[in-house]
Amino acid sequence: INAEYGKTTAHMSTQLRSTGIGHRDWTLECLRRIEADHRRSADTRVIKLRVPGLRRKTHDLYLKDESAHPSGSLKHRLAHSLFVYALVNGWLNPGRPVIEASSGSTAISEAYFANLINLPFIAVIPSSTAAAKVAAIEALGGKVHLVDADIYSSAEGLARSTEGHYMNQFLYAERAKNYRGGDFNLAARAMGQMELETFCVPRWFVCGAGTGGTASTAGRYFRYKRLDTRVCVVDPENSVFHEYFRTRDESLTSAVPSLIEGIGRGRVEPSFVPSCVDRVDRVPDAASIAMVHFLKHKVGLVVGGSTGTNVYGCFRLLAEMQAAGETGSVLSVLCDSGERYSSSYFDPGWLQEHGLSPERLQPFLDQIELFWEHGNWTEIGSSPEQVGSELSRL
Repeated sequence: INAEYGKTTAHMSTQLRSTGIGHRDWTLECLRRIEADHRRSADTRVIKLRVPGLRRKTHDLYLKDESAHPSGSLKHRLAHSLFVYALVNGWLNPGRPVIEASSGSTAISEAYFANLINLPFIAVIPSSTAAAKVAAIEALGGKVHLVDADIYSSAEGLARSTEGHYMNQFLYAERAKNYRGGDFNLAARAMGQMELETFCVPRWFVCGAGTGGTASTAGRYFRYKRLDTRVCVVDPENSVFHEYFRTRDESLTSAVPSLIEGIGRGRVEPSFVPSCVDRVDRVPDAASIAMVHFLKHKVGLVVGGSTGTNVYGCFRLLAEMQAAGETGSVLSVLCDSGERYSSSYFDPGWLQEHGLSPERLQPFLDQIELFWEHGNWTEIGSSPEQVGSELSRL
């Protein structure tokens, strides 16, 4: 890798000298290309998910469909912000590789922008990452470095040895994003699209946390705009954010990786700012995967696991609102397409291997169905059969 990128860098430097282009001019040209690409792209839509069991004209659920981005996920916004931030800070150089530690989706989006400005890109990702994500990174010209160990230190070491730039989404996500608004602020764009809705200011915004940047930026935006929208982070099993929000213990770690790609971390990430968040809910992995399959077969939406986590959290909040006699809407995110997870969340063998058998999923499928059809919500506790019997009764 070092030899390969050393040759690339030398070639690019020779090209720049021969054309008389300096680093500043190169940076401005990169920024022009990124802005031109943005102007060619339309904003993603907001889907109104009609839940039959919700009381008519009193509760609404919206999903910002981020799968429509050119790089296919919510992480397109983050990658755009990170590249612009790195360029204006003078951190990127012609021919020098960009390196990122990622669970896959951010790496795909960063590969897209690296290709746009003709920079080499290396993704350091867990060996368990879905095969479709690896293929997507490579299709965009990126290289993949699969590791079983710490992706952070591996990415840092690779950046040093190649004299490249470690983008470090986990540190810079909340800094690079503009919380005041703008085209790449998800919350700001969604609010503009919802202006004519009955409940145009959501009571809750629901999202998962990988870097924590989306939640932190949204929390700041809603306060800055003086909007009465609260932020709820939904956290999968084996992630530390739920406990960190409760204790503020920055030393928390988890040795078991999250099964829900893109969200949930084994350490406290610096871009997750707990004071910007109003609530953190734990969501069982079986609930997230059950929701993924429910949305595919009932609604026709083929989504990834993090979207399943989001929508499950939305159902729980909407049920609480109904029980409390509160009206209003909930806004969340459709993070990416389920097509990236054909070898995992939609593979019966993979599900069985990871303890997500049909028997494990069924209580949550019954719970989701009960709320969808009748607006009734029963938490899965020590007696999952209770939910099935309630559904049968209705």
